[in-house]
Amino acid sequence: MALVAALEADLRALSAEARRRYPAVKDGAEHAILKLRSSSSASDLSSNEDILRIFLMACGVRNTKLSVIGLSCLQKLISHDAVEPSSLKEILYTLKDHSEMAEENIQLKTLQTILIIFQSRLHPETEDNMVLGLSICLRLLDNNRSPSVYNTAAATFRQAVALIFDQVLLAESLPMPKYGSSSQTARTGSVAGDLSQNINNSEPLEKDAICGRLTTRDTLSETGKLGLRLLEDLTASAAGGSAAWLHVASLPSTFSLELIEFVLSNYISVFKILLPYEQVLRHQICSLLMTSLRTSSELEGELVEPYFRRLVLRSVAHIIRLYSSSLITECEVFLSMLVKATFLDLPLWHRILVLEILRGFCVEARTLRILFQNFDMHPKNTNVVESMVKALARVVSSIQFQETSEESLAAVAGMFSSKAKGIEWILDNDASSAAVLVASEAHAITLAIEGLLGVVFTVATLTDEAVDVGELESPRYEHLPSSDYIGKTSHLCISMVDSLWLTILDAFSLILSRSQGEAIVLEILKGYQAFTQACGVLHAVEPLNSFLASLCKFTIVLPTDAERKSSVVQSPVSKRSEAQVDQKDVIVLTPKNVQALRTLFNIAHRLHNVLGPSWVLVLETLAALDRAIHSPHATTQEVTTAVPKLTREPSRQYADFSILSSLNSQLFESSALMQVSSVKSLLSALHMLSHQSMTETSGSVSSASSKQIGSISFSVDRMISILVNNLHRVEPLWDQVVGHFLELAEHSNQNLRNMALDALDQSICAVLGSEQFGEDPARSRNATLDVESKETQLKSVECAVLSSLRVLYFSAQKADVRIGSLKILLHILERCGEKLYYSWPSILDMLRSVADASEKDVATLGFQSLRVIMNDGLPTLPEDCLHVCIDVTGAYSAQKADLNISLTAIGLLWTLTDFVAKGLHHGSLADKGLGFNNADSTPQQTNGEDGEDHMVSDSNKADYEVRRQVVNHEKLLFLVFSLIQKLVDDERPEVRNSAVRTFFQILGSHGNKLSKSMWEDCLWNYIFPMLDGASHKAATSSKDEWQGKEIGTRGGKAVHMLIHHSRNTAQKQWDETFVLVLGGIARLFRSYFPLLESLPNFWSGWESLLAFVKNSIFNGSKEVSLAAINCLQTAVVSHCVKGNLQLRYLNSVLDVYELVFQKSSSYTGDTATKVKQEILHGLGELYVQSLKMFDDKMYMQLLGIVDLAIKQAIINSENFESEYGHVPPVLRHVLEILPSLGPPEHLSSMWLILLREFLHYLPRVDSVLPNEEGEIEKNNIGHCASGEVLEHKADASSETIPTTRITTNMFAEKLIPALVELLLQAPAVEKYILFPEFIQNLRRCMMTRRDNPDGSLWKVAAEGFNRLLVEDVKLCSVGGDTDLKISKTARIRIWKEIGDVYDIFLVGYCGRALSSNSLPAAALKANETLEMAFLNGLGDIILMSTVDAPREVLERLVSTLDRCASRTCSLPVETVELMPAHCSRFSLTCLQKLFSLSSFSSETKEWHSTSAEVSKISIITLMARCEFILCTFLIDENNLGNRPIPTARLEEIIFILQELGHLSIHPEVASVLPLQPYLKTILREDNRDTRAHLLVLFPSLCELVLSRETQVRELVQVLLRAVAMELGLEKVSLSS
Repeated sequence: MALVAALEADLRALSAEARRRYPAVKDGAEHAILKLRSSSSASDLSSNEDILRIFLMACGVRNTKLSVIGLSCLQKLISHDAVEPSSLKEILYTLKDHSEMAEENIQLKTLQTILIIFQSRLHPETEDNMVLGLSICLRLLDNNRSPSVYNTAAATFRQAVALIFDQVLLAESLPMPKYGSSSQTARTGSVAGDLSQNINNSEPLEKDAICGRLTTRDTLSETGKLGLRLLEDLTASAAGGSAAWLHVASLPSTFSLELIEFVLSNYISVFKILLPYEQVLRHQICSLLMTSLRTSSELEGELVEPYFRRLVLRSVAHIIRLYSSSLITECEVFLSMLVKATFLDLPLWHRILVLEILRGFCVEARTLRILFQNFDMHPKNTNVVESMVKALARVVSSIQFQETSEESLAAVAGMFSSKAKGIEWILDNDASSAAVLVASEAHAITLAIEGLLGVVFTVATLTDEAVDVGELESPRYEHLPSSDYIGKTSHLCISMVDSLWLTILDAFSLILSRSQGEAIVLEILKGYQAFTQACGVLHAVEPLNSFLASLCKFTIVLPTDAERKSSVVQSPVSKRSEAQVDQKDVIVLTPKNVQALRTLFNIAHRLHNVLGPSWVLVLETLAALDRAIHSPHATTQEVTTAVPKLTREPSRQYADFSILSSLNSQLFESSALMQVSSVKSLLSALHMLSHQSMTETSGSVSSASSKQIGSISFSVDRMISILVNNLHRVEPLWDQVVGHFLELAEHSNQNLRNMALDALDQSICAVLGSEQFGEDPARSRNATLDVESKETQLKSVECAVLSSLRVLYFSAQKADVRIGSLKILLHILERCGEKLYYSWPSILDMLRSVADASEKDVATLGFQSLRVIMNDGLPTLPEDCLHVCIDVTGAYSAQKADLNISLTAIGLLWTLTDFVAKGLHHGSLADKGLGFNNADSTPQQTNGEDGEDHMVSDSNKADYEVRRQVVNHEKLLFLVFSLIQKLVDDERPEVRNSAVRTFFQILGSHGNKLSKSMWEDCLWNYIFPMLDGASHKAATSSKDEWQGKEIGTRGGKAVHMLIHHSRNTAQKQWDETFVLVLGGIARLFRSYFPLLESLPNFWSGWESLLAFVKNSIFNGSKEVSLAAINCLQTAVVSHCVKGNLQLRYLNSVLDVYELVFQKSSSYTGDTATKVKQEILHGLGELYVQSLKMFDDKMYMQLLGIVDLAIKQAIINSENFESEYGHVPPVLRHVLEILPSLGPPEHLSSMWLILLREFLHYLPRVDSVLPNEEGEIEKNNIGHCASGEVLEHKADASSETIPTTRITTNMFAEKLIPALVELLLQAPAVEKYILFPEFIQNLRRCMMTRRDNPDGSLWKVAAEGFNRLLVEDVKLCSVGGDTDLKISKTARIRIWKEIGDVYDIFLVGYCGRALSSNSLPAAALKANETLEMAFLNGLGDIILMSTVDAPREVLERLVSTLDRCASRTCSLPVETVELMPAHCSRFSLTCLQKLFSLSSFSSETKEWHSTSAEVSKISIITLMARCEFILCTFLIDENNLGNRPIPTARLEEIIFILQELGHLSIHPEVASVLPLQPYLKTILREDNRDTRAHLLVLFPSLCELVLSRETQVRELVQVLLRAVAMELGLEKVSLSS
């Protein structure tokens, strides 16, 4: 146990200290140690008297050290309750003895022990012990030698008194106090904070109420009697008497009064419940305090006097605050004395003390409430609160009479600023007496101001309390407040306001006008706000208006004219610009103004429902603020006094303006929380403010002051803000708001009119854009009563909103107002058009009237609105308004003010038609089912007769609804068509052309939704009349050229805008319209021709169209003619490929085309040429798409048209090729379509006619070709067809066209490749029949090389011939086509023709030095390449293939090669060098072909009968040619002597020798060589006959051994060795 251990240590120390001088103490200490070891708890220690005795013994020897140890141990025992109460008296006497000792530490130990006794269970309960304990403290209190002992004794006595009265509370069963409440509460940064703190610390008052319900009693317990006697002694001592009970002659009055003040403030229940204590308070303490307040003598010297006065005043304050309910008379006296002290000639410090007390009462809401209830509201008592407030106000107002008022105000502001920062305001130590006087006066004023603020905040707090308990209605409630107030708190508040408001307002306005410090201004403004809000809640109109008016004076101060002039006069040296700025309305907002404005906003927010007519005061100020915010000369200004202020950055003024602007906006945004009547009051105030400015504003813009315009703008903007924030209840407010806007719109000032229009725009868009218009109840399916009521409400609001716009437009006298109203309508439609429903008729009627307006701007704006409706608003447009919308669109299309409007309106008709056509799909489907397919529409029967009847009735009802809808939409569609038909006759080409395009685009897009009856109406009532009208106008319009619009003058002459030549006459522009009509018809035919074809009487319409087309081709312009052709072409081509076109439509088109070419003599010129080209192109396309529909007659007609086109082109363009160097356009189109004119399978016989017709246009030689052996068997079909085409030509041509020949070869050059392609595509039979004729024509073309070697015809023919044989060689091969029955004579004829071509062309024209006009090298190279290709075709393909050519033809072909190969060797040696190089190369190539034909290789060459026959022929020819070349070389070498052999001859001999060495022949071929039979047999038996050809040439080779050319000799040696090997004569070794 820690206590035992500590006591044992102390006892050992005691034993050691008393060992020499005090053996008894030593022995007792040792004995106590032994006793102590047997004790384990405090109770054991308390029962053992030896332990306590040893400590008392140690104290009794009066030794300092032993006494200190003894007293310390006693404190430990007492604090641990280890001492029996019976020992208290002995302990107290011991302490009394020690109090007489002179040692200071012993005295302090004694006081500590006394305090521990009072705090422990040894607390004195008897009068003797109580007096003894307190007397020890009082005896030491008289010891003035040691301040520490004095102070400790005083503190111990105070705590003893508190502990005694705590025991009284316990003994009397009273609630315990909270210490600290007796002292003055700490002051916070603001009076409102002090008030809040005092409310939180007002629990004693609450307990006072509790105690009031307890029964008072006059009997006291023993402890209560002790406390009462102590209180009486303290009162007597404070009054200067003796303390009889304490046996003390006197106590310091200040000390006694301090103790009394402590007891009064902390032990309230003692004086409230115990009557003896109350009597002491009433008769003794109050008397004492009254006497102390009245006396003016110094009690204890000048230095103590202020403190004593403070104690007296604090005690008085406690009595008034805590006991005023029971001490009415005494408190009234006290309060009267305090109020009187404020204006008596007392020291300043005394008045400050009084003011502090009064301030304390004012900032304590409970205290002030009790005082006002007990005195001011009691008719028999004095109005102490009113007197107190007036006294405080008198102190505040005294500042204006002081000589140092400015210094005092600065000091006051400094004190408030320090308090706001939480810093205690302290005067400098070295301050002068004048500064101290100023500071003291400022302190007094500060206390008075805070007291007044406390009163204000108390009133506000009590008002809030009345609202909380339900005695008053909150100003934010939406229902109307009650005018009767029966609650106690509300009655109290009203009485306080009526009694105090004027005094407070005077004081506040004075301070606010004279002060510049930010902190004091904030505090005063808080007071303004609190009191004004309380007046508003209490409906105290006069105080409310007075405070508002006073507050508004401090918000914005506008400089007067005199001030502006003085500012200019005071700165004569300033710059001119600065002077100009000064002359304007320069608005400077000080921090005071900013804070005042914020306060005004707070008040308006709080009291918006109760301001009523007072709004005018607020709005005038807010309007001035709005002007200041938007003024370029407005700024904020810092405080210029010496008062400490908050630091302002350069951007602070902008932040202030931003915050004020935001507060200004928020105030009106909060109107959504106001009552409707309050909102109307606010709107009325705004209207009044605006109307005042309107009456002052004249018509001239320049004369209207910025202030007046600003006020009107402010009113308008705030009306809009209120409207926007009250959209949920806009209907009762709309007329009031818009009525003012309409009034402004008629004003003579332009700016005001614009302002009104913008406001109306914003208002309407805001209402229509609100959530209540988000869903249209009229379109909901399930209609309920709520929906119906909502629908009625929406209809009312929508019509009211839009009617204002209509009224504005029709009543406006100025054009700018009408334009502005249309702009508003445009904005409405753009933003909220989808939400409109009930107001569409009035909108469309308004737009219809705009269409007829003469002003272009008005019509433009109206049309923009219409565009918005058509593009975005059609889905929301009621169906019964669609026809009106169509009519309005038509009106804009027909107006003449703006061309672009008309064009765009026509496009809108298309948009409208798209929307209308959506309603046709049900009708069209039904019509398709009933009319197109003749389907049965009878519904399927159900089980039961009732079910059947029900089904039929439902079906009939549905059909009726569908038919009704279809009829409605059909009417709408034809209404659009009627408008377009009128527009087609418009004199403006752009309008009618746009109408035409739109009409056919509509039909093209929605034709599938139209019924047959609708198509018939369209054809006969719209399409054909439109075509007829356009044709008539195009034919009858003027051809006079127009002059463009005059754009200026030059040199005195008018300058006109240029017009393109294609549009410079009325006829050309109507031609353009006609073209568009034809194009539209063509598009319709492309999409809907099968449908139209099924209509009755369509053929008559088609015939009418054909008549229009014919007339257009022969009499119209080029564009019209081409459009007419395209119209027919599109109709037929688009559907013939699908097989759903009747043949008569195709024939009618061919007849029209044929008619064009038949009238060749009367139809000429550029237009005719272009038309013929278009027809030819169309014929080709038509034939390709419809070839399956063609028969013999139609094909013959087609060929006849083409033939006419070619002949007319040749006649009309005889010099075209020579002039322009290319094929005429018509012939070029013929060549383009020729590849596609091949007959189909069912017209295979037409191949002969087609190809023979075009072969006729190839060049022919004048001389008659020799008759070849064998004639082609005539094919009956081909013969008949040829006769028919000739007959058709004779019948078809109504005019005589002479037989013509093409004089130049350019057309033939383009024709040959096309004919070759066609021949390759032809069927095998027809191809075989035409082959000889084709080859003959190609041969004739190839022969033109003789007369024109530089031309291209022979080249094209040669390429065509070569390609024809290469691609189609199977036709001539053996067994190539078993289905063909080709006679031997016919085959011979074909091969003879082929042989003739090769013989004539190769021998006569290839490899020769023909005369030329010095062709370039590239051209010569190309010719040589062509010759080689031609030669390769013969040698590599024809002779190598399995052809069925007769032997004589093969021999002729091989002979042709041999003749070509003899070019070099047959020339005399003198002329060989003159031969061109390409001739030598051609000759060598022919030799190479002979070697190739003669050779055989089992790996690379396929051996068959044809190759065997060709090889046999070729080897004999080759041997003869080689023998000739070898012999000729020997002769030439001998003749030349020492001269060199020509290079060409040398290359030839070397080539032959090399090829002979490489040549290997087939054994079958070796058998035909001219060798001895035995030699052939030997070679064949030995299988050595592959090189038997060398034996044939052996003699010639032997002669070449003597040649001078080394290379020749070497090659000969190689060949001779090969001969030896063939004969088996290789060298044999003799040794073997």
